[in-house]
Amino acid sequence: MLDPNQLRKDLPSVVKALAIRGVSFDTERFSQLEARRKSLQVETETLQARRNAVSKLIGQLKSRGEDASKEMAESQDIPARLKELELDLAAVQGELNDWLMTLPNLPHASVPAGASSDDNVEVRRWLPAHVQADAHGDPRPFAFEAKDHVSLGEPIGLDFETARKLSGARFMMLRGPIARLHRALAQFMLDLQTTEHGYQECYTPYIVNSSTLFGTGQLPKFKDDMFWVTKGGQDDEPGRDEQGNLVASEDLYLISTSEITLAGSVRDTIVAQQDLPLKLTAHTPCFRSEAGSGGRDTRGMIRQHQFDKVEMVQIVHPETSYDTLEEMVGHAEAVLQRLGVPYRVVLLCGGDMGFGATKTYDLEVWLPAQNTWREISSVSNCEAFQARRMQARYRADKGKPEYLHTLNGSGLAVGRALVAVLENYQQEDGSVVVPEALRPYMGGVAALSA
Repeated sequence: MLDPNQLRKDLPSVVKALAIRGVSFDTERFSQLEARRKSLQVETETLQARRNAVSKLIGQLKSRGEDASKEMAESQDIPARLKELELDLAAVQGELNDWLMTLPNLPHASVPAGASSDDNVEVRRWLPAHVQADAHGDPRPFAFEAKDHVSLGEPIGLDFETARKLSGARFMMLRGPIARLHRALAQFMLDLQTTEHGYQECYTPYIVNSSTLFGTGQLPKFKDDMFWVTKGGQDDEPGRDEQGNLVASEDLYLISTSEITLAGSVRDTIVAQQDLPLKLTAHTPCFRSEAGSGGRDTRGMIRQHQFDKVEMVQIVHPETSYDTLEEMVGHAEAVLQRLGVPYRVVLLCGGDMGFGATKTYDLEVWLPAQNTWREISSVSNCEAFQARRMQARYRADKGKPEYLHTLNGSGLAVGRALVAVLENYQQEDGSVVVPEALRPYMGGVAALSA
């Protein structure tokens, strides 16, 4: 959520920053709500002061044996008016907060202007030593016609037909060699992030409540992009909290990324400064109902309703978050370099960034069959955007708690990494060489073929 204090103190800069993201901010609406809030707050504080003064005056009058009936009558009217003001102020504040919840984060000053992926800026690219570049810096085509990952995968166990029978479109089933390769990729990624990059491995819930999703920014804006598991208040009975108090049930959702659970783990928490940074990783399935939007990527594994991902999350001191962003990009790059597949790093423009991000780098892998670069990881700094929604703070030895900064990134999307390996390691006979980094996880198998 945007910082309300920043809106009050420097509204023009907020409006300008949101415009870079293609968002038009209704300044008149904000000014009206803010004026109403201030008016109610001033009236409340004035009436509270009057209540205290009248109470004191009543005591003085009674001590002198004087008539205090007029003052007592006034004091009896004040609580009702204070209650009215409290309700009115809560309504205005609620309307303001609900609106702010729908607004994206402000872009960092280094984020380029632009409306779409066409305006993103390439930062660097990396090609393995055995891959030669063409005149444009892209990998040279194979000496034979490249097959896509579907044609390569089906002979070794990629099965869309059974998945379609079980669940419908945008699902896959893996059998035998390709299932093992998929598992090997996830294990390799987890081992790299935990043993070399210092992340703590986590196993998290795949189902979360709506409070968690509000905290990390998926709700309310992206509600229709998620899969609901249950509707709170329909089939669910109210539960009890840790103190045994009855609490209303909440909607439950399948996670679209384990960023939700890893970042959400510090909701309503004050972290000691000496415990920072928190570096967390998890391998989970991810569920996204928007996978088929726009009719794009209808063939294959690129856009699925269910896919696996190894996620990286860091929760850090605000002063270190941009250094951490660069570090996390390197952690994602290390996976692709060990796998030996060509990739490039792209800085996203304001119009192409995710909702909660202030700055995002995408890693795009080369897919020979498509003769193009495709996203395989996004790494973002959210600054205090999520922390403010989650009330996630840190405390130094002295001083009041301050909001943390949260960062997230794919390390990597397992299915897309599988696509990249199949297409970049294909041979003319249709077999697929197993990258050296994965062979220990494959029992030493060097190639896959029908």
